[in-house]
Amino acid sequence: MSILADPLTLPPEERRRPARSLYWRGWSLGQIAGELDLKYDTVKSWARRDRWDDAPSIRKLEDCLETRLMVLICKESKTGADYTELDALRRQVESLAKVRRYEAPGGHSGDLNDKVANRNAGEKKPRAKKNHFTADQAAELKAIFLDQLYGYQEAWFAALSFRTRMILKSRQIGATYYFAFEALIDAIETGRNQIFLSASKAQAHQFRSYIVSFAKLVGVALTGDPMLITSELRPAEEAAAELHFLGTNFRTAQGRHGNFYFDEFFWVHSFEELNKVASGMATHKKWRKTYFSTPSTIAHAAYPYWTGERRNRRRKKEDRVEIDVSHAALKDGSQGPDRIWRHIVNILDAEEAGCDLFDIDELRDEYAADEFANLFLCDFVDDSLSAFRFNDLVKCGVDTIEEWTDFHPDAARPYGDRPVWAGYDPQNSETGDNASLCIFAPPLVQGGPFRLLERHPLRGLDFEQQATFIRGMLSRYNCTYLGIDATGVGAGVYQLLAKPDSGIRGVTRIEYSLEVKAAMIMKAQHVISRGRLAFDSICTDVVSSFVSIKKTLTTSGRNVTFKAGRGGEDGHADLAWSIMHVLMNEPLDGKEAQKSTMEIL
Repeated sequence: MSILADPLTLPPEERRRPARSLYWRGWSLGQIAGELDLKYDTVKSWARRDRWDDAPSIRKLEDCLETRLMVLICKESKTGADYTELDALRRQVESLAKVRRYEAPGGHSGDLNDKVANRNAGEKKPRAKKNHFTADQAAELKAIFLDQLYGYQEAWFAALSFRTRMILKSRQIGATYYFAFEALIDAIETGRNQIFLSASKAQAHQFRSYIVSFAKLVGVALTGDPMLITSELRPAEEAAAELHFLGTNFRTAQGRHGNFYFDEFFWVHSFEELNKVASGMATHKKWRKTYFSTPSTIAHAAYPYWTGERRNRRRKKEDRVEIDVSHAALKDGSQGPDRIWRHIVNILDAEEAGCDLFDIDELRDEYAADEFANLFLCDFVDDSLSAFRFNDLVKCGVDTIEEWTDFHPDAARPYGDRPVWAGYDPQNSETGDNASLCIFAPPLVQGGPFRLLERHPLRGLDFEQQATFIRGMLSRYNCTYLGIDATGVGAGVYQLLAKPDSGIRGVTRIEYSLEVKAAMIMKAQHVISRGRLAFDSICTDVVSSFVSIKKTLTTSGRNVTFKAGRGGEDGHADLAWSIMHVLMNEPLDGKEAQKSTMEIL
């Protein structure tokens, strides 16, 4: 059957294309010659000269489709099936044409896919500016901010007109959260720089984490450190507001200027030196200074600033001022004669102002009376009777992110295979004392620091549960020593962990006596006074725990002992005791490496 209406009527040379089509459809040269009334050698010559065998598959498909289309197009009476086939063949021809364009030099994916080819067509939307807030986003964010404030936070916001604010607060009432939000709103609206100082880089970055989260509420992704922020509320030619997040290394803080926020300023070391630099950042009258913190001790260098005594130094008697810093005077906030606006917000004030995040009765049960007063009622600690000096302890705080490059807390093996020492002070079910586990990197060189890698408080667990928890924590480390107070519940914990199959080496039994406690205190005093205890500056519980240990007389009145919180009255010191279980594994003078673990009876 002929593929054309009448191929025999064509001159021999014009039968060349029909011959090629038949060849590509699988006909032999002899069949083609007979069908088209051609000489065999003629067909063979065409096939050789035109290289029919070398044609790409796509060209053969196109020829077949075109031939079939010609047949259907020339058909006078078409059926529904013919039209359906015509449409399908047309789409196939278009698809093959796209493939040809893609394979040609300069081809791209848009040649195959119309959606890809047209994705850049039409009016282009302007790309969103980095770290930029529109007027609508700024208004929405401020509305969210103002809508969620508790009463005491509203007082802080109302006090923005005061150049210096100093706030004494209970823990966990949302101060860092509030001031991060306040600073972001100010940066958006005014373009002023914002500077955040904290006891460590990690603590300063809590501000950053909050600010990034706030911006996401209105669809803005903030990046950078320092963070540069612009908004439609300010002229485009103005410089971006800079947000800096700094630890207490005041040398890195020099040269900045802007509003500054000093977080937990009652817990930083070298407050005087750092405050000189911080105050210099806000020398111009347009900048604000905001100090906020939980209280530490009356021995801290910031305490005279709070009471006003620092201002009165070197002033004549007639120029001195008296500042009432009692809770009654500062519950609602008040500006003193030194122009500082002070405010005290304890946990009862927070509850009264709408903060319903606490079960205060449960907290009173969980903490000893003086510890609750310090942490939640804004009472300063008088450490004059403490066995340890507050200022010595604060000096031991370090910025672990900056300094401990060999420790990776989120890794499966945070300290690799290097040895660690651990200490455990068990829970006392009779006194309600908490339990505490601490994990240390021992000194790498003689006289080097003991570095606190982890500390974990425990409460409400029986001895088997305590042992299980300890095994789980130490499984991530190469623990070569674990000192356990084996008194009471601790005896059961010790027995479970001292078994050969516990997976913990160097489990050491410690039984308290007047002599043992005195030796532990003496060793800890020696280590701390020489700055050999190192912990993250945000671990203020370490400082509080040691300060709560006081020198006292025994019941007989004949001997001196040390007591804190084991009866639930003077503040829990479980963390300090667990740390001392580790420190005692080194000889008292620290000059000789411990050759083996020991059992203290």
